[in-house]
Amino acid sequence: MKIRVVQIKKVLRTISLIALTTISLGVTAASSLGPVTAKDVVYQIITDRFSDGDTSNNIPSGSPSQIFDGSGADLKLYQGGDFQGIINKIPYLKNMGITAVWISAPYANRDEPINDFQAGGGIDVYSSYHGYHVSNYFRTNPHFGDMKKFTDMVDALHAQGIKVIIDFVSNHSSRWQNPTTGYSAENGRLYEPDRDINGNFVFDANGNPVDLNNDNSVDNLIADPNGTVNPGWFHRIGDRGSDSSRFGFRYKDLGSLADFTHELPAVIEHLEDAATFWKSKGIDGYRHDATLHMNPAFAKGFRDVIDSAPGGALTHFGEFFIGKPDPKFAEYVSFPTRTTINNLDFEYYRTIANVLDNGSEDMNALANFYQYSDAQYEYENQTVTFLDNHDVKRFLKNNGDGRALELALTTTLVSRGIPNVYYGSEQYVEGFGTDGNDGRIFMDTSSSFSQTTRAYKIIQKLSALRQQNDALAYGLTSVLYSTADILVMSRKFFDKEVIIAINRSSSNTYSVPDLGTSMPVGNYSDVLTGELGGTTSSVFSSGGGQLLASFQLSPQEVNVWSHDPDLGSDPHIGDMQAVAGRAGNEVTIVGTGLDGSVQVFFGAIQGSVVANDYNKIRVTVPAVAAGEQLVTVQKGTITSNNFTFEVLSDDQNQLIFHVEAYTASGQNVYVVGSIPELGSWNPDNALDAFHNPDPNQWWKWFLPVSVPKGTTFEYKYIFKDDLGNVVWEGGNNRTVTSSASEAGVIDLSEDVFQ
Repeated sequence: MKIRVVQIKKVLRTISLIALTTISLGVTAASSLGPVTAKDVVYQIITDRFSDGDTSNNIPSGSPSQIFDGSGADLKLYQGGDFQGIINKIPYLKNMGITAVWISAPYANRDEPINDFQAGGGIDVYSSYHGYHVSNYFRTNPHFGDMKKFTDMVDALHAQGIKVIIDFVSNHSSRWQNPTTGYSAENGRLYEPDRDINGNFVFDANGNPVDLNNDNSVDNLIADPNGTVNPGWFHRIGDRGSDSSRFGFRYKDLGSLADFTHELPAVIEHLEDAATFWKSKGIDGYRHDATLHMNPAFAKGFRDVIDSAPGGALTHFGEFFIGKPDPKFAEYVSFPTRTTINNLDFEYYRTIANVLDNGSEDMNALANFYQYSDAQYEYENQTVTFLDNHDVKRFLKNNGDGRALELALTTTLVSRGIPNVYYGSEQYVEGFGTDGNDGRIFMDTSSSFSQTTRAYKIIQKLSALRQQNDALAYGLTSVLYSTADILVMSRKFFDKEVIIAINRSSSNTYSVPDLGTSMPVGNYSDVLTGELGGTTSSVFSSGGGQLLASFQLSPQEVNVWSHDPDLGSDPHIGDMQAVAGRAGNEVTIVGTGLDGSVQVFFGAIQGSVVANDYNKIRVTVPAVAAGEQLVTVQKGTITSNNFTFEVLSDDQNQLIFHVEAYTASGQNVYVVGSIPELGSWNPDNALDAFHNPDPNQWWKWFLPVSVPKGTTFEYKYIFKDDLGNVVWEGGNNRTVTSSASEAGVIDLSEDVFQ
């Protein structure tokens, strides 16, 4: 890896004359609705596969007709879904109770046939309909519509209280080598719009790039992994293949997609400018692609820059695509803490699929999941839960049991976290075919938009409950009773509580005994109004407490019982977006009793309240000591519960540490130091181990680390094993000063473990 970093330095010298300057943004949407929270229900839309609202963009000018199908038959090709199609279906989404949509990456992608040559002859032709092959971050995908149509869509969704999350890919561009032709050169090229004499991008009144230099193109090549234009913007180490090391995942190509050099300032700056460009369009959050494959030091600084831009902190979650028993599970668990980007909850997906779909585990496994994940996840109410999505098979693909799908939807909608519903689940979409596209059906041709299915009604009713009863959004999860087929659990936020009882068996009826509860004495009707066989329950007094009276659960019955008292005017914190930030950042606190004259404290220092209502406060992070601070809300003489917030020392950039260290079996190398970003000398806070990619030089280690810009601090290396045993190096503390540049990277000389 050291050789690789030297090459990066050479690229830096060649690219130093390229200065990314202030961008003229063109048309923008109205302001964001605010971050997506656990009160929301997200609906994931593959834009091309939802609805065709404008046939004129099906084959845009200059786009080859062979990458468009439109019939819903060839799912490797574009089908015609677009921004206008989403606009047209807003009443459908609104009535379902959807409060946020996650759409495909809206920017331009590689627009040519992607040819996979088959061993037996013939060619499979693919397109980039999914949005994961970026070519130009600063213009829209013309198959979806122009920038004016995008901002119209954002405004139309916002007008109905629906937030907008965009898929954003900062890990790679498109495929640069074709694995079906012996990894011959293919594409991977990255472009940007024309610039004016001041170095600004130029857009027309509708926000679309202008052909200012009259070369019949709005795209200007800025990086080519196969050419001579900034090839160092990409790692170019080759495909990961079977390499399961952390180095392989972070530095080699995912599926031959050209992997960005996240340790290069020019790349960092370009990606940060691209992300904040889309933030200016009024979006409410980002789903970050392939976070498992990203440099975490880059990811932490990336979110920090986005949230520090005008508009305040938004919602961020990413695709760290693993679950137990993967050896990287500890990395998955710690990724939100290390980067402040939360996860799509693949561990929830794995568990719900095993328990309610393929049946390889029983309901006790789901009960255990809630307990161990709540203990291990730092911000469990911000993880995004799902029962299927575009990366995995449709839930119904395994057994086709529509009632099991309804149970899984219900469980997802009442579980902790932010629930995500994959488009078409409400219509019992199963998918067809055998390749990775089989579940990505075209709704216009292969399904319907019925508003009377049971699944649609379940989403509708439980979304309303999630909006009404904060126990589902912010509450702790307690398992009251579980067996192989039964789970009864409680979600509780102060005096608000929801009890859920589920029988997964398709043939057996079970009796559930009296269960202790804090719900008041009384009768509680099923919130689902019998959609899944639920009935009324009763709570009675017993021995100075209350018991939920014993009840029976018929096959595949679900009950949802809610107690939703008014918590009054006292302040209660449910969650925060973000969980980290620097002084001057605007962040959001959600909960109850947050209206009126309130004060927000980060430790002992008061922040400035920007705006507030009963359920939300927008506050500016004050100048306070870096590190963990307990946030509280004070109203009169009443102080709320607290929330732990990480105050960053400053704008984050990177240092690349190198050390020669001779470890024993089971040991890894870490760095700790005098700043919070390096754990404030606490080895328990050193979460990211160094890489040693060359087995022939296993004693050479390196790691990029996120640090505050322009800061001098001390550090030391340590050895740490899986049991937490720590060996400190000897000698004096080392001293280093980070780059003063916001996107700066300093590649340190190699140290020797003392």
